[in-house]
Amino acid sequence: MPSLKAIRNRIASVKNTQKITRAMKLVAAARLRRAQDTMSAARPYARRLQEVIADVAARLAAIDDQAAHPLLTRREVKNVRLIVISSDRGLAGGYNSNLMRRTERFIVDEQPKYASIEIAIVGRKAREHFKRRHTNVVKEYAGVQSDSALTRARELAADATRDFLDGKIDSVLVVYNEFKSAISQQVQIEPLLPLRTSELSPSEGRIDFEYEPSKEDVLATLLPLYVEVELYRIMLEAVASEFGARMSAMDSATKNAKEMIGSLTLVFNRARQAAITKELMEITGGAEALKG
Repeated sequence: MPSLKAIRNRIASVKNTQKITRAMKLVAAARLRRAQDTMSAARPYARRLQEVIADVAARLAAIDDQAAHPLLTRREVKNVRLIVISSDRGLAGGYNSNLMRRTERFIVDEQPKYASIEIAIVGRKAREHFKRRHTNVVKEYAGVQSDSALTRARELAADATRDFLDGKIDSVLVVYNEFKSAISQQVQIEPLLPLRTSELSPSEGRIDFEYEPSKEDVLATLLPLYVEVELYRIMLEAVASEFGARMSAMDSATKNAKEMIGSLTLVFNRARQAAITKELMEITGGAEALKG
C-alpha cells in the first residue's frame, strides 16, 4: 500500500486538476453562449439567401435550359475536395476524433468512384492528424473562432470558387460538426459546390419578378456571396460545437476527479487507521514486555 504522504500528494494533485477542469468548463460555457447566439443569427440569413438564389436560378434555367451560372454547372465528378474543419486545441471529448474518423471512412468508401480526393484543412488538429498519414492535403488554413470566422470563410470561398471555375476540382464538400445542443454534435458532410437549385412547379413558373439589371447579373453577385455565407454559417456551427463538446468533456472530467478524490480519501483513511492500529499494537506489546 502507498505511504500516507504519497496518497496525500495524489489527492492534492487531483484537487488541483479538478479546479482547472471546473474553470475550463465555465469558460467554455460562457463562450458557448456567445457562439450559439452568433450561429442562431446566421442560420436564417443563410437559409433565406439559399432560397432566393435557388428560385432565381431555377427561373433562369427554365427560360434558356442552361446552367444559369458556372457555379451551378454540374459536370462529371472526377476530382473532389474535402474541406475539413477541426479545432486548434484538444480537451474537447470526441469532437476532433469523430471528425477524422468520418473523413477517413468517406475517403475509403468513395475513393474508387473518383480520380482523386484532396483535402483542405482548417485547424491544427486536422493538420497534425492527416500529416502523419500522408494524405493528399493541398491547402492548410489557421483555426477559426467566432471573431475570425468571416475572414476565414471568405478565404476558403475564394480558393474553392477559383479552383472550381478553373476546372481543377469538380465538387467541393465540407466536413464539420453540426451543432445540435450543448451536449450533442453530429459530423456532417455537406456539398458546397456546385450549388444546388430548386425545381419550380408550372404554377410557380408563371409568377415572376422584374430584375434589375438582369437575372444573370443578380446571380453573378449573389452566388459568390452565398458560398461565403454558407461557409461562415458552417464555421459558426463548428465553433459552437467545439465549445459544447469542451464544456461536456470538462464537466465529465470534473465529476471523475470528484469520484477519484472520494476513492483516494477512503484509501487514505484506511491506511491511516491501519498505521494507528499498528502503532497501538506496538505500544501495547512494548508495555506487556516491560511488565514481563
